[in-house]
Amino acid sequence: MEEKKFNQLGLGEKVLKAIDDMGFEEPSHIQAEIIPVVLEGYDVIGQAQTGTGKTLAFGAPILTNMKKTEGKISCIILAPTRELAIQVNDEIVRIAKHTRVKLLPVYGGQPIDRQIRAIRGGVDIVVGTPGRVLDLIRRKVMDLSGVQFLVLDEADEMLNMGFIEDIEEIIKNCSDERQTMLFSATMPDPIRRLSKKYMKADTKHVSIVKSSMTVSTVDQYYFEIKQNNRFESFCRILDVDEPTTAIIFCKTKKGVDELVESMQARGYNVEGMHGDMNQSQRMNTLRKFKEGNLEFLVATDVAARGIDVENVTHVINYDLPQDIESYVHRIGRTGRANKTGIAYTLVTAREYMTLKQIEKITKSKIKRKDIPTIDDIFHSKYRSMLDRVKETLEKEEYKRFVPLAAELDEEFNLVEVTAALMNIVYNKEVSFEYTENNIGQNTDFGRDRGTSFVRGNRGDSGDFVRLFLTVGRMDRVDPKQILQFFSDHANTNKADIGDIDILDKFTFVNTNEAAAERIIKACTGKRLANRRVKIEVSKKRESRDSR
Repeated sequence: MEEKKFNQLGLGEKVLKAIDDMGFEEPSHIQAEIIPVVLEGYDVIGQAQTGTGKTLAFGAPILTNMKKTEGKISCIILAPTRELAIQVNDEIVRIAKHTRVKLLPVYGGQPIDRQIRAIRGGVDIVVGTPGRVLDLIRRKVMDLSGVQFLVLDEADEMLNMGFIEDIEEIIKNCSDERQTMLFSATMPDPIRRLSKKYMKADTKHVSIVKSSMTVSTVDQYYFEIKQNNRFESFCRILDVDEPTTAIIFCKTKKGVDELVESMQARGYNVEGMHGDMNQSQRMNTLRKFKEGNLEFLVATDVAARGIDVENVTHVINYDLPQDIESYVHRIGRTGRANKTGIAYTLVTAREYMTLKQIEKITKSKIKRKDIPTIDDIFHSKYRSMLDRVKETLEKEEYKRFVPLAAELDEEFNLVEVTAALMNIVYNKEVSFEYTENNIGQNTDFGRDRGTSFVRGNRGDSGDFVRLFLTVGRMDRVDPKQILQFFSDHANTNKADIGDIDILDKFTFVNTNEAAAERIIKACTGKRLANRRVKIEVSKKRESRDSR
């Protein structure tokens, strides 16, 4: 069956322009199935795993069909956690780029008075957690009587978190004329009852069959990078690993073009493939790659569909993909014919939770690697040169240069001559003008000794306080609970919190000084994970960790 393009689904011109700006070439499975049904006005139940592109599946048709009403909220989207609410809001902001739609995320942990002022100033779409939305309704601030669209995202997660009664109360405040969309990975009985009670009789049920999400022959790793160092981090990885054949994936066509240009400027043997190239261009590039005349191929997901090239040693996710299924397809380009392949993924701290979703759904372990230092690159190049020298000595092809080397021996120290030649090779092969030995994040997440979560604001200067909490993995506590606990009792926000390291019986949290004082004062003695927690400033890290 021929794959549909976004412009064949009936979406509005402004929405299509935004999707094109985002660089998406073809809809994912759920987007192709859901968008036409939503555009036709049906209530929809979408059953699909996290990471399949659901937000665009409901956001694009809502923005196409929504009629703005002055002073009225036109769409309400409920998500189980503030992290997901922020993620959904950010995605819809991108889809609404060329419209004049006003969006507002509402969730706990932020001053409610700001959200009240924003609502009174007029918003079209609200994305929020059930608790905060209900609070705003009860305060008579949020009027949902004019809502045209209601979306329940990750409904089974909201059920697991005990939000079912809150959701029902919110639904009762919505217009009876609304169009309702419910998305859930699973369909437990309470969710079925909820759909029967509050959705129309002709509701369409779209289920995306869960495909195999395991890639056993691929060793998977991630590098935590800073966004402004993405390209340099990438070059460092290539300089250390020296892959012979690699496919590099970018999310957008523009991203492919920019990366190819940057790589070619630094001497890499690379070309790109994406949907804007004609078929002959793509076939020519693929032929060169298959024949070994190209070391690197940079591609979008759509352009790489169907690529079957043996001996691809590395797949590198320069950008995270649009959905988790695409991740599996990407890394499946290596590790073929019972050979082991390597898959690298570059992630920023804010993308880390997406990486954990990939790990969970693919039932695989994605191990952390440090961004190579200049010292790492130096030693890697030295080993590579040494191997080539040994190989050359074995073949005796060097002997025609012996007389020339003897002349050099009369004038120079041959050790220094060797070092000079190695320096020439090194400078030729190192692709980037590195200035700092280490550009890696100073973070601890992904260490084997505990569960760790990076917030990304821990600096080298030591301007943070390390807190010690008397709960840990044995209490089944997770970073999300800790963040919510601090937010509820000490009014912290995500900028206040740094690394969270969860060990068996206790937890370390990095935070700024002002937040640390509030947390110790407001949270000590309160219940977290069904036990009263003690919080204090950590003593020397070594003494705690050695327990």
